[in-house]
Amino acid sequence: MVRKPHFPSNRSAVLFFRQRRTGEDSHRRPLPPRRYRTAALVAAALAVSFLQATTGNASAGPGTTAGPAPKAAADVVRVAEFLAECPYTHRAPDDPIVFPGLPGASHMHSFFGNDSTNGNSDLASLEKARTSCAPDTDLSSYWVPTLYDGDKEVEPTGTTFYYLGEGVRDDVIQRIQPFPRGLRIVAGNAKATGPDDNTISRWSCLHHGEVNPSHDFVNCPAGAMLESYLDFPQCWNGRDLDSADHKSHMAYPVGGECPSTHPVPVPKLRQVLRYPVNGDPARFRLASGPGYTMHGDFFNVWPEAEMAQRVRDCINAIVKCGADGTP
Repeated sequence: MVRKPHFPSNRSAVLFFRQRRTGEDSHRRPLPPRRYRTAALVAAALAVSFLQATTGNASAGPGTTAGPAPKAAADVVRVAEFLAECPYTHRAPDDPIVFPGLPGASHMHSFFGNDSTNGNSDLASLEKARTSCAPDTDLSSYWVPTLYDGDKEVEPTGTTFYYLGEGVRDDVIQRIQPFPRGLRIVAGNAKATGPDDNTISRWSCLHHGEVNPSHDFVNCPAGAMLESYLDFPQCWNGRDLDSADHKSHMAYPVGGECPSTHPVPVPKLRQVLRYPVNGDPARFRLASGPGYTMHGDFFNVWPEAEMAQRVRDCINAIVKCGADGTP
């Protein structure tokens, strides 16, 4: 609330304003002493300042104060992106997308985000749970095969899930739609028999660009961290929330646009995991096999309004936003 200025209580100030309101001529009444006239002028100046302040805040509405000024255009990063930071929650040999209703039927997975995910999870159960994500409005579940260093499980200490507009033309970015609630996607190839066997996952070393990325594990120098990157498809067929192979209802763009079979552009989900290990890659394996079998599962449980706001303000507008969905 804007505090009203305190006007002097001097009678001459009241007299000054009364004269102005009634139009009395100064020749009919003697002027007050100089010190009183000074006080009256100060009071008038304060009144003007008060009117300017209230006028400037009028757009904020009654009982509100002006919020922080929006970022200048020069401060906005022109990248279509928002994100969620979703730390590790638990491990289990479950996969509610590939083996729904069959707890223990899968290889070991490491889960992020929704802390209730298990073999029996569905949209209704996930919506009732809690999340490790920031923002905590993201109740989605993300999971990958567990990484082992020898026989010891290793969990990532960096777990960022980017929602991007890249990979398609700008005019397509402006048409990107939110993921439908309950959408399920598997990206990567858990059954790959070699580095080039239809896998899109890649491994690299954090802050060590001299080490070339690879579909298989790489040898990171001492002090570095092993990174896993995985891009999910960003074109949807517009009908199905899942498919028999958990992939066919989605497609990757071709030539900067979505194919006619999958005409609905949605955000590209990029999964970036950073593991606190380095050195000889022969020590490492995934629960699914070699490094090139890396894959990721995504079960969308974003509230529709939260996802829609971020797609509109960050993706369609081509603006880089943080976890709170603002630039």
